[in-house]
Parts: sequence; structure tokens; C-alpha cells
Amino acid sequence: MLKVLTFMKQVANGLQVEGNFGTAHVYRSSLNAIIAYRGKSDFVFSEVTSEWLKGFEVHLRCRGCSWNTVSTYMRTFRAVYNRAVNLRKAPYIPYLFRSVYTGTRADHKRALTDDDMKKVFVNLSRKAGVSLPVRQAQELFILMFLLRGMPFVDLAYLRKIDLRDNVITYRRRKTGRSLSVTLTSEAMILIKKYMNRDSSSPYLFSFLKSREGTKEAYREYQLALRSFNQRLMLLGELLGLGDKLSSYTARHTWATTAYYCEIHPGVISEAMGHSSITVTETYLKPFQDKKIDEANKQVLDFVKRAVGGVNA
Repeated sequence: MLKVLTFMKQVANGLQVEGNFGTAHVYRSSLNAIIAYRGKSDFVFSEVTSEWLKGFEVHLRCRGCSWNTVSTYMRTFRAVYNRAVNLRKAPYIPYLFRSVYTGTRADHKRALTDDDMKKVFVNLSRKAGVSLPVRQAQELFILMFLLRGMPFVDLAYLRKIDLRDNVITYRRRKTGRSLSVTLTSEAMILIKKYMNRDSSSPYLFSFLKSREGTKEAYREYQLALRSFNQRLMLLGELLGLGDKLSSYTARHTWATTAYYCEIHPGVISEAMGHSSITVTETYLKPFQDKKIDEANKQVLDFVKRAVGGVNA
């Protein structure tokens, strides 16, 4: 009979062979989480019940995992289970995963406040005692914001052929959706400043050297992302920001800024290449209450003015 741990390893290895290194990493992390819960002894899919899954969820929460991490592990295991069902190696049980969390929560506010935005966009001179790598991280962060909150992974893998005149056309690595961004003059200045000068390289920027789709390129991306986030953290500390600065912040800030500019969530979803508007709504959820409060204040102010006018 097909064993769970063995099958998960096979799926992860298959993803890596296909060049899906990020997804393979998630599958291996989920596998390790199951081993930490169940032990190294392999077991069959028929042992997986709703009670077993609930115990796994409780185990993850007791380890300090966020709800989003719990959801990632559960959705990954559900995908593996469904593969086994399709192969007729696991029993089909309707609503098996219904008792555990597989959604997405906005656990942390990642968007910058107005005051912090002003600090990040200020021009840092050399006299400010900020190192060159930190200043470069700041400008790349601004570029990501100008590119509609482009994720760092998409920025790193951009190719020179993706840039035509003042338009970048690329395919999101996470969702596969094709996007086109018309560059502002500010964005073009930054691209020209940081674009790859190596004529033999296909990449628009210099984050990667190895051929796309290889394990080496994925490792280079991981190192570049880690270095970028470390420099952003230093930048945030130097600027005295209220929250930690990371590569995700540019994306969340763009979405939230668009939301406050009264742009419909559906348009924001299209602009960011989300798989669905539900993902976009998760980005915006922490700020909806604030916007509702602001709307309520506008209503009350209007009523006060109207009542005052009548009394006068």
C-alpha cells in the first residue's frame, strides 16, 4: 500500500525535477512538519482522519505556527492526499479537511503608514551615514512599489527581453499570470541605474547568474532575497519606522494605497496579478475597519453641518 511519507517525498522530488524549487521546498517543509507530529515511521493514507488532521493542526499551533503557516501545511498535504486519491491509493472521504484551517488570514499589518512612506521615499545622502548597499536596497524597494508592488521573485527573474521601450511585460512566477506595466519616468531612471551591464546575461538585473529553472538559480534568488531583506531591516531601523521593513512591504503598501485612492479591489487584483480577488481582500482586510471608521466620521460630520445649518 502507498505510504504517506514516501509519497510526499516522491511528489517533492518530482517538483524539483520540473524546476519548481520553491514549491518543492514547501512540500518538504510540510513533510517535516508531519514527521515532527507523527514520527519518522511511515503510515498509510487510510490512517488519515478528520481527528488526525485536527490533532496535526493543534500540534502546529502549539509549536507557535501562525494560522497562515498552518493553512500552508494543510493545503499542501491536501494536494498530496488528492493526488493519492486520483491514483486510487487513498480513500475518497468527502469534506475530510473541513475541520482544519485552510484559508488565509491577515495576521500582520505589512503596509507602511503615511508617515513611514514619507521616510522611505526620502533621498538618503551619503552624509546620512547610510551604507551604499542599504541605499541600493531603498531604491530597489521604491522601484518595486513603482512597478505596482512587484514581488522580489519576479523582479529578480526579469529578463532583458521583458523590457520594450517603456513597458515591462512578464509572467508572475507564483500564479503564471501575464502582466504589463507601463513605466513612469521615475521607474525608468531606477531601472537604467540598476540594469545588468553584462551583455551575455539574459537577466534585466544582476541578482542571478545561473540559467533559469536550475537549482543554482533558485539558490541565488534565495541568497539575494535574504540579503535584500536584511538591508531593508537595517533601513527601517535607521529611518525609525514603526514596523519592520521587508520585500513584502512594497507590495502590501501599493495595494493599500490603491485601496485608499478608491480603486476597486477587482482592479487592484488585476494590477497585482493575484489568482483571485479573495487574495486581494486578504491584503486589504486589516485596513477595512479603519476606512469604515473614516466613512462613519464623514457621515457624522455631514450630519453635524446639516443640523448646525438648520439650527442657525
